[in-house]
Amino acid sequence: MIHSRSISSLATNCSRKCSNLAFVPKHRETSNEDIEKLSEFLSKKKNVLIITGAGISTESGIPDYRSEGVGLYATSTKRPTQHKVFMERPLARQSYWARNFIGWPRWSNFLPNESHRTLAKWEDTGKISQLVTQNVDQLHYKAGSRNVTELHGTNSIVTCMSCSYYVPRMQFQLTLEEQNPTMIPRVADIRPDGDVELTENEVRQFKVPSCPKCGGILKPYVVFFGDNVPRARVDQVRKRVEISDSMLVVGSSLYVFSAFRFINQAVENKIPIAILNIGPTRGDKYADLKIEAKSGDVLTKIDFKNL
Repeated sequence: MIHSRSISSLATNCSRKCSNLAFVPKHRETSNEDIEKLSEFLSKKKNVLIITGAGISTESGIPDYRSEGVGLYATSTKRPTQHKVFMERPLARQSYWARNFIGWPRWSNFLPNESHRTLAKWEDTGKISQLVTQNVDQLHYKAGSRNVTELHGTNSIVTCMSCSYYVPRMQFQLTLEEQNPTMIPRVADIRPDGDVELTENEVRQFKVPSCPKCGGILKPYVVFFGDNVPRARVDQVRKRVEISDSMLVVGSSLYVFSAFRFINQAVENKIPIAILNIGPTRGDKYADLKIEAKSGDVLTKIDFKNL
C-alpha cells in the first residue's frame, strides 16, 4: 500500500531541491517607478477588489498554462481535462484520477509565497473589499486570507455530481490508496491542475471509486474547462465590484471570460483598474496602470497600510 506520509516526504524533499522560480517567465527587474506608480494608484483607496490568477502561484513552484516559454501550452502538447469529456468518458475519469492521485501529495505541499502573504496582510487593513482568485490551490487561505472567492472552486474537496455527497481531498486520497495498492509512489513533473504524466497501462489499471452514497461520478470541486462558474458565485463578485473603488489584477492574463467579465463591469462603472502581470493581458487596453514585473518584487514593497 502507498502511504501518504511517504509520498508527502518525497514531495517535500523535491520542493526543497526544485527552484520555486522555474515557472516564472522572463521579466525585467522591478523599478522604483513601478512601486511608486502602484502606490499612487492605491493611495487613499478604501475598497480595493483584487483578482489573482495562476501567475501569482508560479512563484510558489506551480506552473501555469499560458506564460511565455514556461507555461504548459508552451512546453507540452498536453491540455487540461474538459468537463464534457470527464463526465461522458469513464477512461477520461480514470486517467484524471490516476494522474491526480500521484500528483496530489506534492500539490498539497505547495506553500504560499510573499505575494500571497502580502495580500493577506493587506486584508487585515480592512481596505480590501474582496479577493477573487482563479486559482484552485488554496494558497491564499494558507497565507491567512479569509475574504476569498475561489472563482473556479478548489481541489481540496471532492463532490458527487448526482447527490449532495462530498469528501475532503485528503480523505479521498486514502480511499484511492486502498483501492490501488500497487501504484508506485514517485515525484514527477507536475502540471497546473495538479496531475502528472503516467503510462497508458498505469491509467487502465487504476480503480476509481464511485460515490458511496448514490454510485454517482466523483469530481473535484473545480470548474473544468468548458464548464461555467456557478451563477451565484458570479453574482456575489459582481456585487463586490459595485461597491469597490478600484480593481487590482495580479498574475492573470485575463484570457478566460470567467474573470474578464469583471473587467468589463469595472469599465462600465468607471472603476480604475491596475494590472500587475508579466506579459500581455486581455485587459491591458482598459487598464489605468499596467506593470510588467514579478508580483513578489512589487507587492512586498508597498506600504499599503499607510497609503
